[in-house]
Amino acid sequence: MAEEPQKVIFVCSDAIGETAEAVARATTRQFATEQVKIKRFGNIKHEDEIKAIIQEAAEAGGFIAYTLVQPELCETMREETIRLGVRAVDVMGPMMQAFIDTFNDSPKYKPGLLHEMDENYYRKIEAVEFAVKYDDGKDTRGLLQAQVVLVGVSRTSKTPLSIFLAHKGIRTANYPLTIEVKPPEELFISSNRLTVGLTMHPERLLKIRTERLKALGLPSQAHYASLERIEKELKFASDIMDRLKCPVIDVTEKAIEETAGLIMEMLV
Repeated sequence: MAEEPQKVIFVCSDAIGETAEAVARATTRQFATEQVKIKRFGNIKHEDEIKAIIQEAAEAGGFIAYTLVQPELCETMREETIRLGVRAVDVMGPMMQAFIDTFNDSPKYKPGLLHEMDENYYRKIEAVEFAVKYDDGKDTRGLLQAQVVLVGVSRTSKTPLSIFLAHKGIRTANYPLTIEVKPPEELFISSNRLTVGLTMHPERLLKIRTERLKALGLPSQAHYASLERIEKELKFASDIMDRLKCPVIDVTEKAIEETAGLIMEMLV
């Protein structure tokens, strides 16, 4: 059976290209193929750069996703992709046009506004540093300072979810619930924070822990990855969440982004 040829998506931006790449990656997840490569070109300033990228895309048989706000660069992109027969997707253009048409306003045409070092930027940096400092219950004082506290047994996505929320500017701490360790008093002290419990189906958690042990080169039959142990941990965690009277999210079939979205809705 012939090997599937690699598909290439070219991401272009006159800023850093993070928005277009995120859209491209979200799109690729909807397809079964794994042979997809994303090539990102950021901080594009000149028309010649655009032409070179389009030529490369034509030779690779790929397509282009772009976020260009400079009119001359957008025009070059449109003209050259038509000339060389390369499909190009303007990620921001339709949204900007809708804004212009609906609100009768004009854009600034300034690249990188999403990532300007404004107050929001510094809040995100502070939140990321906070999430790292108070990850995995390393310092329980963070439970009193956090906007969001995540609790759950091991491997229920507490850390990646904390980092994701931090990138949204939300100070997040997390605490692992373990049968052998009594939860700290700080967890039960009343405050303005939102505490959220994370849970998962035992069979799914078993699979994740087994794969984790394999990755570490440890025996997959360890007590940590036994179904009996997992069910006891989940029951213990459920009892703690009941004491906390906190909302509980089953993350078994949820992506990090989906869980984060539910939590952010609770904060509104």
